[in-house]
Amino acid sequence: MLGLFSENIKIATGSIRTQLLRTILTVLIIALGIWALVGILTVVSALENTLSKNFASMGSNTFNINRYEFISKRAGGNEIQKVNPIISYPEAKAFKENFYFPSTNTSLSFNATSTAEVKFENEKTDPEISVMGVDEFFIPNSGLEVPQGRIFNKFDIDNNTYNCVVGSDFASKGLLKDINPIGKTISVRGAKFKVIGVLKEKGSTFGNSQDLRMLIPIQVARSLFSAPNINYTISSMVQNKEFLESAIEEAMLTMRQVRKLNPVEENNFGVSRSDDLINRIAETTGVLNISAWVIGIITIFGSSIALMNIMLVSVTERTREIGVRKALGAKRNTIAFQFFVETLIIGQLGGIVGIILGILTGFLIALSLNFTFVIPWLAIMAAFITTFLVAVVSGSYPALKASRLDPIEALRYE
Repeated sequence: MLGLFSENIKIATGSIRTQLLRTILTVLIIALGIWALVGILTVVSALENTLSKNFASMGSNTFNINRYEFISKRAGGNEIQKVNPIISYPEAKAFKENFYFPSTNTSLSFNATSTAEVKFENEKTDPEISVMGVDEFFIPNSGLEVPQGRIFNKFDIDNNTYNCVVGSDFASKGLLKDINPIGKTISVRGAKFKVIGVLKEKGSTFGNSQDLRMLIPIQVARSLFSAPNINYTISSMVQNKEFLESAIEEAMLTMRQVRKLNPVEENNFGVSRSDDLINRIAETTGVLNISAWVIGIITIFGSSIALMNIMLVSVTERTREIGVRKALGAKRNTIAFQFFVETLIIGQLGGIVGIILGILTGFLIALSLNFTFVIPWLAIMAAFITTFLVAVVSGSYPALKASRLDPIEALRYE
């Protein structure tokens, strides 16, 4: 049995070599569909991994109060999108002072600028540093880690100390590389800050580096960066996840009181949970995965037709050979298996080429968008299974047709 199997493989590979150009074109057609499928799934996996990692670090017991909900509204028709007022500092401060919920820490923060130039001794950065004004609870509420140094404490915030916590790029490849950054003095807008901590590397999202940032006490930031209409973010972390819903309800009531909304008015602010963001990301990537399968299946359907066509042509061209083999005693299932193996080899070759091209394309796109690349094992398995099914479907009819040829008529074929 094993000898018959190996003999069929030799015959199939020999036939493939004799029709090399046709085989290469068929392999490329199959590879095109697998390329599209694996490439898109690879990019989607990288996107999902990057975003989930960023949001998951916040934990599932954190919620934010922002200007808007984290949702997308479909514009069009007569729908008028409501414009919410910004969350001003007096409102954010009033919320923090009036929000009383057991075992809950609330932080206030705002983005002061994303184009700061930071100096250290005789060197300076490009104007690409993000500066944030934060309080003592911002770092733990955001799920950030400080492997070097320490985070802000209540004394730093209450006394407006000129201390700062910097992103990992400062220490690894920026102004403070090759030296111990803790205790060093850097300056921004003429103000000098002592580095007390370095954040753990976070990477980039959509090209925006999370490691080129500088955190300073919120009041110090407000004195240095006085832009109009600054929007503040409120973040609260509940120590016990079981009380998260109750904490959110209490927070909504407190914010409504701060904004003096009457009972019939809708909220003019948004509340978003960290796990809601992760769920929405999963929904979005799920849609992208379905789109990838639709595109891949359409392309692979064309590939299966091309593969079936080449095998039918091969059966026609090798009619006399089939007649000779049958005259020598070859059984129907032996003939069918020979053509089926040939189809399977061509299909798997196309699948392998498509997988390699798809992973390479996905890697390059992920690299250009600063996504965290992950090997798409699910996509690879899906591609192998798909190419196998394509080979089975495309090769069954030609193999069956070859096995049913009448040996006498086949020998007469010219």
